[in-house]
Amino acid sequence: MPAINRVLEANLHNSINYDPKDVSPRPRMQLAVLTCMDTRISLPALGLKVGDAHMIRNAGGIATDDAIRSLVVSHYLLGTNEIMVINHTDCGLMKASESELHHKIEQEAGKAPNAAVHFHAFQDVDANVRQQLRRLKSHNWLEDRVKIRGFVFEVETGRLREVHG
Repeated sequence: MPAINRVLEANLHNSINYDPKDVSPRPRMQLAVLTCMDTRISLPALGLKVGDAHMIRNAGGIATDDAIRSLVVSHYLLGTNEIMVINHTDCGLMKASESELHHKIEQEAGKAPNAAVHFHAFQDVDANVRQQLRRLKSHNWLEDRVKIRGFVFEVETGRLREVHG
């Protein structure tokens, strides 16, 4: 059965016990997490449960304009006051340069992109975390308003390691 059909089936089963009074758009821990879309970084891996935090995910855990937009909404409209930036070891964006990624995907797709794509490839995970921290801390709607800290999730051990920026 296709994955989407399995999700729909599970959703139907889980919706039986769903009570909208038990959930809120406001995270219980007043926490937002900007992290990679990597499946190894999960709520249980971070010690979180559904409803604890906002999870903003993209390839590489990059503080893109859209990620910043989500974090601003999270803070000003939904009450978060802490942000964790989490990158991880063994990230796919560390395995090729920006130009190599463009070349590989253009070759496989058989055409150039019809809109600009920036992959934010990087070589040093700690340096990448520090770069994302600088970007977030320099935004005038976030600076001095929220506590922002950076981490690397070590996929080899499942542990978080703080990166000071």
